[in-house]
Amino acid sequence: MTAEAPLKVLVTGAGGMLAHDLVPALVAAGHSVTAAKRAHLDITDPEACLTAVAGHDLVVNTAAWTAVDDAETNEAAAFAVNAVGAANIARAASAAGVRLVHVSTDYVFDGRATEPYAADAPVCPRSAYGRTKAAGEWAVRALCPEAYVLRTAWLYGAGGPNFVATMTRLARERETVSVVDDQVGQPTWTVDLADLIVRLVASSAPYGTYHGTSRGQVSWFGFTQAIFEELGLDPERVKPTTTEAFPRPAPRPLWSVLSQESVSQAGIDPVREWRAALHEFLRT
Repeated sequence: MTAEAPLKVLVTGAGGMLAHDLVPALVAAGHSVTAAKRAHLDITDPEACLTAVAGHDLVVNTAAWTAVDDAETNEAAAFAVNAVGAANIARAASAAGVRLVHVSTDYVFDGRATEPYAADAPVCPRSAYGRTKAAGEWAVRALCPEAYVLRTAWLYGAGGPNFVATMTRLARERETVSVVDDQVGQPTWTVDLADLIVRLVASSAPYGTYHGTSRGQVSWFGFTQAIFEELGLDPERVKPTTTEAFPRPAPRPLWSVLSQESVSQAGIDPVREWRAALHEFLRT
């Protein structure tokens, strides 16, 4: 089987925001897709994973506990999905000789860097969510040699609740909005991440860890100003504030900028610049 051949792909977590754009992107690339929502596949059930993976060529694991704050008081439940569930999928993929793409997060880092995190930078999660996702990465690497771990950050898209939709709504409801200016990252459209996944599995990139985020960097405050500008609204209505002024149960990484060098070195074009993606998203 060549990298260009049509694949039978299992997408877990198919009810999520990323899968909303990933499934049609895979179909458009000529692959046949089994879209397994949570009701159809509980990844915490190892036997169910073995059954679901059988007969496929590729699994893309987008299933995850993503309620970052809830994970602080429900870490065992988050671990069951993000770590044990990832292990079940990886073990099933390995047993069936199936390739795996496992989606992870910037939260595996401590957020205290001052330059983009390389794909091989040491992980040091500060939250329950980050710890469970880091454990999931470890399980995937340990159990499935033919696996890509693909970290992303600051996702938004049409398939679920997201920051862009929230700010668009608040722009209609409030005269001003206050947004933190001391958290910096890379807003990433799910359409662009889905496209990267399609290109990654079609490539000859070696198995390992990669970063899938938009190019460039911006604070949540700057991102919100850009949203207002794209909507034809006055960006001065967005007011800067600090993380300290908005305490949350889970600590947020202050620096979530991930290097795209791993993707470039594999001969794959990185995701485009974040502002260009936002412009298109708000016009679709």
